[in-house]
Amino acid sequence: MKTIAKAALAAALLFSTSLSAFAVERGGTLTYGRYADSLFLDPVLNDANVDIWVLSNLYDTLLLPTDDGKGVQAGLATAWKIADDGLSVTLTLRDGIKFSDGSPITPEDVAWSLKRAADPKNGIWNFLISSVDDVTTQGDKTVVIKLKHTDPAILAALTVFNTAILPEKAFEASAGTTDADKAKSFGEHPIGSGPFILKSWDRGSDMKLVRNPYYWGVGEDGKPLPYLDSIDFQVIPDDATRILKLNSGELDGAEFIPYSRVDELKAADNLNMELYPSTRVQMIGMNVRPQIGGKDNPLSNSKVRQAMNYAVNKEAIIQIVTHGVGTQMTSFMSSATPLHSGDKPLYPYDLDKAKALMKEAGFEKGFSTSLLVLAGNQDEIGIATALQQMWAPLGIKLDLQQVDNASRTQQYRDGTFTMRESAWTDDIADPNEITSYYVYSPNIQALHSGWKNDEADKLFEASQKEIDAKKRAEQYARIQEIYNADGPIVPLYETPYPVALNKKVNGFLQIPLGNNIFTKTWLAK
Repeated sequence: MKTIAKAALAAALLFSTSLSAFAVERGGTLTYGRYADSLFLDPVLNDANVDIWVLSNLYDTLLLPTDDGKGVQAGLATAWKIADDGLSVTLTLRDGIKFSDGSPITPEDVAWSLKRAADPKNGIWNFLISSVDDVTTQGDKTVVIKLKHTDPAILAALTVFNTAILPEKAFEASAGTTDADKAKSFGEHPIGSGPFILKSWDRGSDMKLVRNPYYWGVGEDGKPLPYLDSIDFQVIPDDATRILKLNSGELDGAEFIPYSRVDELKAADNLNMELYPSTRVQMIGMNVRPQIGGKDNPLSNSKVRQAMNYAVNKEAIIQIVTHGVGTQMTSFMSSATPLHSGDKPLYPYDLDKAKALMKEAGFEKGFSTSLLVLAGNQDEIGIATALQQMWAPLGIKLDLQQVDNASRTQQYRDGTFTMRESAWTDDIADPNEITSYYVYSPNIQALHSGWKNDEADKLFEASQKEIDAKKRAEQYARIQEIYNADGPIVPLYETPYPVALNKKVNGFLQIPLGNNIFTKTWLAK
């Protein structure tokens, strides 16, 4: 009976494999249009989606997010178990895994990588695994992560870019005396274990990746992934130019299609216009420090911020900019983020209330301020133009400063910006990441804004250890209540990811956590 069952199973597998083999085609170069270039290709020290969404193609993590972004699945590790006391995680590595230079991935590489990522001195993402106390190895396949305290998000954290596994010897041999120096050198010619390898990088213009011959994944045809020979990322900040090249066939795909062009591209015979489910939220970030550049800052007054929120007709912006694709935000985090709370749109449009708040704040006549806008981005320009008009009745004169992404990012990190347009996407199936970034002041001063709330900080710290699901949900509900009422943002809308692909492109996926997955992408000849 067992022999018959095995034979039947083998036949079924063979049949499905032979059918699948006809479904995919190997080889070729996918040319993909990006709105902005990456900045820094080190998984630990980076700080932007333009880096993060490329990193997953160069580096691998112990676990991977599921396609729906809500769970975990095997990555470099094939088995994992949390101890009964919740204070350790034991993982078993795959057999025969290698880095892109052909060297073996060892438990020692894993331990070193995770310790580096957890080091408080290394970047801003260490909080995701701040619970890690030590990482030890057992034999040639086992890694044990010892925790300082229980951590309800530890498995999800092992899917995030900053826990990517790097080769210790190659990194330490990189030029430089500090970790940051070595990361900069290593990031120019990274060695990872993802499906692709960086071949060349003409900053601000073009990045070329080629397939990693040592990648562990296997395709539908039984051969190693990825299917593509290479990816050519072309940096084209101007939306119109990106779409023009897509329509002409110069690009096989393009990200961040303006919502105003979605219906047009849906009707194109040669394109598939995709709207991928997301955790993406769009907002205006405010610098709320008492002074900026030596001048008093009206945005430091919470009543001014509330007034500016009430003066924004968010539904009108959704219709104007997203053509109805977006939905109003009910919290600072996406409604798809675990432990999101709130069922009513934040700050319903109320111009009279806005004017009253401005008067209470002592700014009845308004003031002049500025907003950083990404040059060439139609959606951002549309938002900014609408805000100019909506804030004008409050006497607020808004200067739109169109800049490139690198310049805006630098002003943001330096805390010298006044306001900036911004979007956020979760990288982890847990609310701790966005909360630490937006709310928790010890991390990056709440979006580099200078905002601080002691109660919210203490609640966040407690939530990082709380394994009682009900109590943790209560903590996050209160955090959201505090921030939504007083935080340094103007929440605008949630939207899916708009990506346009030539119809010959198959198997591409952008998961709700933002990662662009090219591992199983193939081109029909």
